[in-house]
Amino acid sequence: MTATAHAVIDLDVTGHTISRHVYGHFAEHLGRCIYDGFWVGEDSPIPNERGIRLDIVDALRNLDIPNLRWPGGCFADTYHWRDGVGPRESRPKIANTNWGDVVESNHFGTHEFMELCELLGADAYVNGNVGSGTVQEMADWVEYLTRDDDSPMARLRREHGRDEPWKVPFWGLGNEAWGCGGNMSAEHYAEEARRYATFCRDHGGNRLTRIAAGANEDDLDWTRVLMKSLTECLGCRLYGTPVYQAVSFHYYTHSGSGINTEAATEFTATQFYQTMAYAADLDRVIRGHVAVMDSYDPAGRIGLVCDEWGTWWNVEEGTNPGFLFQQNTVRDALVAGLHFDIFHRHARRLTMANIAQTVNVLQAMVLTDGDRLVLTPTYHVFEMNKRHQDASLLATHVIDAPSIDVDGEALPLLSMSASTKDGGALLSLTHLSADEHLEVTVDLRGREARVRQARVLGGDATNAFNDPDDPSRVAPQPLATGLADGILTVRMPPHSFATIELDVG
Repeated sequence: MTATAHAVIDLDVTGHTISRHVYGHFAEHLGRCIYDGFWVGEDSPIPNERGIRLDIVDALRNLDIPNLRWPGGCFADTYHWRDGVGPRESRPKIANTNWGDVVESNHFGTHEFMELCELLGADAYVNGNVGSGTVQEMADWVEYLTRDDDSPMARLRREHGRDEPWKVPFWGLGNEAWGCGGNMSAEHYAEEARRYATFCRDHGGNRLTRIAAGANEDDLDWTRVLMKSLTECLGCRLYGTPVYQAVSFHYYTHSGSGINTEAATEFTATQFYQTMAYAADLDRVIRGHVAVMDSYDPAGRIGLVCDEWGTWWNVEEGTNPGFLFQQNTVRDALVAGLHFDIFHRHARRLTMANIAQTVNVLQAMVLTDGDRLVLTPTYHVFEMNKRHQDASLLATHVIDAPSIDVDGEALPLLSMSASTKDGGALLSLTHLSADEHLEVTVDLRGREARVRQARVLGGDATNAFNDPDDPSRVAPQPLATGLADGILTVRMPPHSFATIELDVG
């Protein structure tokens, strides 16, 4: 069967810029994300540069990866940065008590992370330790990374082989302070965030965006306390701006039964639609946080950051439960498509987002198996959508589309967003029906347009995935379109994601 949908895009009505940083990534010391992921060591037969695996670097550079968050996550609040600098053979081993209770070599530390960012062409988002660290420890780390003179930490960095300082645009003030980052109350953490942020200095030409550890999903009270704490502290200013410049929140998607409770590749149609509804509910969550922030900061100076998002299923059979290794299916790709449409709509306030996580963990971009590399369906959504980065949001209206009842609520089966830059436009469409085709008619108004390229990502089932033996089962394919008199027509397969690139005159 084929359903129909109608939409309008005003090609001459632009809105806020979609920050490239909403296409950010996250690499925690968790499972095989760092070790046996990004880091294989200089003696590995797998092609590497100073121990960093090059096929992963090449894959991520193809996404125009804008930033990478490290070292956590929960791991950040147990990590002491001095353990991971200096000669590798002299670094102390540490116990990763958060994830798998394994012992790590500390061979991947500050210098290795910054070298990885340089290879990727990505900005560094370093997450500091508030939970078990000290203000002085964090202040020293900022100085070590970013100061260029004869200060103690700059001298120490030079002793470890790096003369010039790095640019570090983003700095996290702890992580999940309501949970693994210290089980703090919002009021206590707000005091800590102000104190730590005060001593995270801007050295030389480096300017930090200090990001306070925010809420779990729709805990609006946590956001309210952080925003109130900023506005009530008249002296909480650094260089004339608020002492921290952004507030984060985390949002993990599942089918409603909780994280880590279902298989990634075995699910019912009901669970599929429940997952889509949970993903779509992110819009409500963001609107709630934005409303709270607007009440304290109507000028929009404080950014909202979703620095952990993605699906969270049960681990694959036979793997370490603490390593959070899961397969990645068409269902996961559709969650990503929905999330990006929501992120785009909130471009005024949402300044960054980071998928959890980049390699071999949760909703990963790439999976590794020895020397083999697999690009996941979610990877392809990022690649197909990359022209939205730093583009201007276009006014997009879905006038009529089918929906399905999910636990008493209507779930629209079509999601869309569009943007423009450099004389072109990009349309993204996410079609959520598990079994019906969808004929979409889009009225392109305001400017002349022609189709440059159209691609679709889908699969023979909602649980289709790629693995080393079949790495291209789910991959972008050409999509037929029609465009006449400003009316674009697209026929989308069931459970599919599509992008259409336009030349706009």
